[in-house]
Amino acid sequence: MKNLDIVEILKDSGALLEGHFLLSSGKHSNRYIQCAKVLRFPDRAAKVLAPVVDQIKDLDIDIVVGPAMGGVVVSYELGRQLGKEAIFTERKDNVMELRRGFEIKKGAKIIIAEDVVTTGKSTLETKKVLEELGGEVIGVACIANRTSGDIGIPIYSAIKLDIQVYDVNECPLCKEGKIDVIKPGSREFATK
Repeated sequence: MKNLDIVEILKDSGALLEGHFLLSSGKHSNRYIQCAKVLRFPDRAAKVLAPVVDQIKDLDIDIVVGPAMGGVVVSYELGRQLGKEAIFTERKDNVMELRRGFEIKKGAKIIIAEDVVTTGKSTLETKKVLEELGGEVIGVACIANRTSGDIGIPIYSAIKLDIQVYDVNECPLCKEGKIDVIKPGSREFATK
């Protein structure tokens, strides 16, 4: 599947948003990817994740782990297509952990599943938890890679997107004052 096809599926699903967004990094952007909008359609989820499966199917993977919220459905769909167990981590008191009786066997080869990777913060939080439990994280698989640099582990994505991000004091949308800023993500953080 071509990048253009992935973009069309994201747009048709209402997942690629235009506006004025407050990101979990505290920065602002004029575009946002709300992957839950595409993941609500199982056939579309299967299509946008098929290119990722093609990239990772020959890796030695024991288990797929997605951080809640965005990685839960992605981990399930990747696990389904790969024929692997799929579980998730979640935050308790704003700290990522493995709960619900899920276990990581010592030496287990793990692929982390995300909807979007931007700064890699939740990916790296999840990686730390899994490695403390004896797992070996071999990469992160996602629908959209928005990173601007290396996060320290391989990233396998359906699409690479370059979306402008601004510091609050340099945001052209704030300076225009025409569009209110909204916070679309699930991560809790202090705003200034």
